[in-house]
Amino acid sequence: MTIPTSQLITMPEGKTLEFKRDMSSPRNILKTLVAFANTAGGRLLIGIEDDSRVVGGVEDPLDEEERLCSLIADSIEPRLVPDVELISFEDKTVLRVEVYPSGSRPHWLRKKGPVEGVYVRLGSTNRKADRELIAELKRGVEGQSFDEQILPDRTVDDLDFDAATACFERHRKLVKNDLESLRLVAKRQGHQVPTVGGMLLFGKDRDMVFPDAWIQCGRFIGKDKADIFDHIDIHEHLPVAVERVMEFLKKHAMRGADFSELRRRDVWSIPLTILREAVVNAIVHADYSQRGAPVRIAFFDDRIEIENPGILLPGMTVEDMLQGVSRIRNRVIARVFRELDLIEQWGSGVPRMFKEAEALGLPQPEIIEIGMRVRFIVYLAESLKTETQTHATAEVESRLKSRLKSRLKSQLAAKVLILLTEGEASKAEFALELGHKTVSGELHKQVKNLLELDYIEMTIPDKPRSSKQKYRLTAKGKAFLDKVGGGGEE
Repeated sequence: MTIPTSQLITMPEGKTLEFKRDMSSPRNILKTLVAFANTAGGRLLIGIEDDSRVVGGVEDPLDEEERLCSLIADSIEPRLVPDVELISFEDKTVLRVEVYPSGSRPHWLRKKGPVEGVYVRLGSTNRKADRELIAELKRGVEGQSFDEQILPDRTVDDLDFDAATACFERHRKLVKNDLESLRLVAKRQGHQVPTVGGMLLFGKDRDMVFPDAWIQCGRFIGKDKADIFDHIDIHEHLPVAVERVMEFLKKHAMRGADFSELRRRDVWSIPLTILREAVVNAIVHADYSQRGAPVRIAFFDDRIEIENPGILLPGMTVEDMLQGVSRIRNRVIARVFRELDLIEQWGSGVPRMFKEAEALGLPQPEIIEIGMRVRFIVYLAESLKTETQTHATAEVESRLKSRLKSRLKSQLAAKVLILLTEGEASKAEFALELGHKTVSGELHKQVKNLLELDYIEMTIPDKPRSSKQKYRLTAKGKAFLDKVGGGGEE
């Protein structure tokens, strides 16, 4: 559907829309077009200020149109042929470029090559794709999913058939021949070997093969991640993991009772149906090819966030999801979850969750792409407070935070160290979790101080200014936390 320019100009920049004042920075324009083609398509309007939306138009429209078409033809591989047209608007001439999701992806900037020149669209920004994401783009074009790939160095004995049988017990009797029909195994040179999906679902030593295919759950005090009240790491088989997550969420919710009918009915303070659906979606749609990125569940006083690694699949937007459009990243996992009735009907989950939230009188949930992850936020009807005064864990956390602040002479530095106990994080992620809109000068300063103290280290030390730079605790930093937490001296 063609959206009029008069309507586009009122819309915010985002995954499929960008404005440029002129063509003075052709490289950035080319990055945007490549990112559109590799992600969900998009529209670029040249001749409009991106901040004020003042329409200045382009000078020498015909020459600029020819110049842009030449730049695209000479600078992008494989060949990209977007719709380029001149539009009259407010007595000015605007260049409008429409790019469609490409069947030839990944596209790249010719000067940078197929490894360094691939970009994808994240929100209103262009991000260089890493090796795993480039492979994902290629698999999408070839009609393959990561979890359908085979593991040739493994055998069928690496799958826990007893665990799989137990999961299917209430649905049907599982026999060895079912492993191939479910794509848990595949034939290679006359022998059965596990698929990636089979190992992710029922691998005996899944953590050895996929060390990041687990789920991290945390209950935090307040509305950010500065103070953690309780946490659990779930490494069980994925179908079982769904129940373990729900048990953790129930543990930190309140339960009442409804006696209006003949039988007592439990009434929970959190929307269990929505949360179960969101957890299942996160597990099924996670990008397990990413390293250092488990599925994360964060329970705050006012909301619950379910986050999975992996951006939306090429061609997909949040708006598509709200309309019930569904594309499956992991076909093997999805097939098994469907047979176990963990998935009801393809594409119905997200619209159903939003309708359920409306029926319960809850604020509308949110779906956002943050970095290389997708986050689903479920807001609660009322804030839930943890019993911090009577719970020993909370007392320990509070004491640790106070001692760290005293030793480091900075509350911000103390919060950074506590956040890193959950895993690696970037400065932008620090700011986000601390409720800051941007990375402040003080945050830069405290990260630098912690680096000098050797309590934290860069994940990419050779490229300190890398956009992918993250930080993690050092052995010295962990020992420092242990000593401070135990009341000892540094």
